[in-house]
Amino acid sequence: MKDVLSLADAGAEGAQSLVALARSLERHPQPDALAGKVLALLFLNPSLRTLASFQSGMARLGGSSFVITPESSWQLEFEPGVAMTGAAAEHVREAIPVLASYADALGIRSFAGGEDLGRDLAEPVLSAVADVCPVPLINMESAFDHPCQALADWKTLDDLEIPANGGRFVLSWAQHPRPLPQAVPAAVLRMAALRGMDVTVLRPAGYGLPAPIMDEAERLATASGGSVRETDDRTAALEGAHVLYAKSWTATGCYGEPEAEAALRASFDGWTVAEDWFAPATPDCGFMHCLPVRREVVVTGGVLEGPRSHVIAQARNRMYAQMAVLHQLLGEGDKK
Repeated sequence: MKDVLSLADAGAEGAQSLVALARSLERHPQPDALAGKVLALLFLNPSLRTLASFQSGMARLGGSSFVITPESSWQLEFEPGVAMTGAAAEHVREAIPVLASYADALGIRSFAGGEDLGRDLAEPVLSAVADVCPVPLINMESAFDHPCQALADWKTLDDLEIPANGGRFVLSWAQHPRPLPQAVPAAVLRMAALRGMDVTVLRPAGYGLPAPIMDEAERLATASGGSVRETDDRTAALEGAHVLYAKSWTATGCYGEPEAEAALRASFDGWTVAEDWFAPATPDCGFMHCLPVRREVVVTGGVLEGPRSHVIAQARNRMYAQMAVLHQLLGEGDKK
């Protein structure tokens, strides 16, 4: 494994192997596994869990890390062949090889532009970095993927002994004051499909995920013995569900149109996850969310702090999942 850009690239067996490694590192620490290794972390957007868990995970494996943010560095240009007469002072084609020369692996976090759906689906920033990065590259959230979140969520499902084949996984849109990127829902959908679960995307009209994302998830599910469907019927979606994963995202049909998206969003009430949502589900149906979460908007405090909630376990598993990724890329199995 050279890079970690999408969990789907690893396949079901590869993902399972990483989850098993994460569990092993949780139970049997290896404090010297990456002694002398350095991780470069390029954060072009804010982070709490991703930044902290990568730095903590690298330290627990005996390595070190450094962080670059827009506030601490030059603004970067990612477009090829442009005359750099604007705000960007350095091109990615120089910046990335330089950072890579200081480190053994590099992580990049860059959210979607949110203006052009086709452009964001093409992952222009991640692709530009991958083209010139000579060391292993880790996607720490891009326009339409978040593989480390997805890997941590897979481990959480395994820890809870939620079945893969035959397990019913509901990915639900939830209310939010502003349109959010689709990276997490796309990554989580891929993960549950790759795991072989029966996945339902619950969303109001206009909030279906892009066709290429749904098509990919259906292919992954078919290969793993699962299924994917979507609906706006909450009762039908949650019938017999083992887990409800809530996340808000921008309307695909209004992508890059903030006024139209805001009007559509405002037309939907009742999309705050509450205890009564779980009535059709299995008695111990769990609640998951990647965090950060807006209380009493996305989900009620009662659900968030109640026995169904696994959000803290998910966040803790971010560290173990990323330790597994780092160990796989830079540890004894490193092929460089």
